[in-house]
Amino acid sequence: MSEQRGTHLPGSGSGVGAGAGAGSNLLFLREEEIRLAQSLLFFAYRDFTNAADVVLEELGFGRAHHRVLHFVGRSPGITVSDLLAILRITKQSLSRVLSVLLEQGYVAQAQGRADRRQRLLTLTPAGQALERRLYERQRERLTAAYREAGAAAVDGFRKVMRGIMDETARAWLDGPDRAVRDPRIRSA
Repeated sequence: MSEQRGTHLPGSGSGVGAGAGAGSNLLFLREEEIRLAQSLLFFAYRDFTNAADVVLEELGFGRAHHRVLHFVGRSPGITVSDLLAILRITKQSLSRVLSVLLEQGYVAQAQGRADRRQRLLTLTPAGQALERRLYERQRERLTAAYREAGAAAVDGFRKVMRGIMDETARAWLDGPDRAVRDPRIRSA
């Protein structure tokens, strides 16, 4: 089947299935709609990450540095092994990225209290400022998209994204102490 350009996803305001609930119209499961969703994800990822790439490039950093800053910022005191599990990269890859962030003063590392072999990671004030700057660049793009789409679409987007994630990612997002660890969730 060939991909149709200009096809709209159900609920997008036009095209097949516009206004119909997901359960009442299964045309969104056609191959061309799935291909469109795949293209949408690729383009959204490109443009979403580009918003932060400009700042990262100024510092000589890449997306791997951003991911470390994001997850350490969202989970202060995260262990290196937990960060490895989230990022699904090798120890060597994380070590390269983390050593730069440590040397340049964006991330701090401490020994675990119960297990001294553990390395607990937190953002320094400089790391918090950089993570915030990166977040604000991407927040602008998300806020504009959320406003344009509306609350029902945002809820649907979250459901789709969670459906794409594996169980470990959903468990991390749903962790019982998520609001305690993330001040942005507390204030939301």
